[in-house]
Amino acid sequence: MEKIMEILKEIRPEFDFGASGNFIEDGYLDSFDLVTLVSELDSVFDISIDGLDIVPENFETLEAIAGVVKKNGGAI
Repeated sequence: MEKIMEILKEIRPEFDFGASGNFIEDGYLDSFDLVTLVSELDSVFDISIDGLDIVPENFETLEAIAGVVKKNGGAI
């Protein structure tokens, strides 16, 4: 999960993701950020996140993001 946190900090360094209970609702990630995040996750974890998994609820928390990475074959 440390790698995911590093990616989040690279995308939006101005936010403290550890203090958020919902990255989407809190405005930490917008639709453009999700595209960037998915691309980075695919690259870092050598996976291809299924388009059906690219929904806001899969990117609301660190745990949710880790779950979608694992579901698509990534090792956390």
